[in-house]
Amino acid sequence: MTATFLITGEALTDIVVDADGARREHPGGSPLNVAVALSRLGHDAHLLTRIGRDDRGDAIRAHLADSGVELTPGSTVDAPTSTAQATLDATGAATYTFDLVWDPDPAGLPSSVDAVHTSSIAAVTDPGAATVMDVLRRTRDRATISYDPNARPTLMGEAEPVRERVEANIALSDVVKASDEDVAWLYGTDDVEDVVASWLEMGPALTVMTRGDDGAVGFAGSGRVQVSPVVVEAVDTVGAGDTFSAGILDALAAKGLLGADRREPLAAMPSDDVATVLRRASSLAAITVSRAGANPPWSHELT
Repeated sequence: MTATFLITGEALTDIVVDADGARREHPGGSPLNVAVALSRLGHDAHLLTRIGRDDRGDAIRAHLADSGVELTPGSTVDAPTSTAQATLDATGAATYTFDLVWDPDPAGLPSSVDAVHTSSIAAVTDPGAATVMDVLRRTRDRATISYDPNARPTLMGEAEPVRERVEANIALSDVVKASDEDVAWLYGTDDVEDVVASWLEMGPALTVMTRGDDGAVGFAGSGRVQVSPVVVEAVDTVGAGDTFSAGILDALAAKGLLGADRREPLAAMPSDDVATVLRRASSLAAITVSRAGANPPWSHELT
């Protein structure tokens, strides 16, 4: 089932430094990656972001257009486009450094959407974090709210104040997805499953934690569900978590569980359906892992 999504958050230029020191640039940013993934899966994706009228901004606009993502009217500004440098180790895992300004203009947002997603830096970085939260509050009466904390410690600062903002966003959300590394950093604990399960008490209907080679685990009113990873030959992990987030939303759309009027059936989703959602997200993320950069699959690539 095709759905309409509003994704709000940073779009920037990823500068990837390989283990051998080679450099390359391409459009990136966690929310941008989610928007691209959803649009490539056949959905109507709108992105509220902030990019400049410069060469890097032009490359981002072209990338979004190629994947069918629509920029909201206030997303282009007379300022440089932000950057993120991803340094890959020998295993393909990435560490990040950022040159980011985040003060989006929420003008001209679509009037009707099935779900709103936000993630990462945009949801906790001033001054734009207040705009993101306002968008979530204003759309919650008609749309499912999805959130991925996607922690970036080198930019976000100390965990405790970030955790307060993360939990405020969780309280507005219906679906929350995080990695085990995100949770360990935010809460300073190894009991990461207990943390993600406890988020249900704040209001979400579904909370999910990805665990790399150990697959993923979800928590809902029906209980705990664990799924095994989809094993592929990994090229790098850039964008894999974002594709997973898009996969959750794609699977919920297929089940007719998006929209504020679907909160009750979403909260009552049985364990078998939770497992189906997680497997769909895992299979899509595996495709992204199998190729370089944040390159989520198109619908025609899927079997």
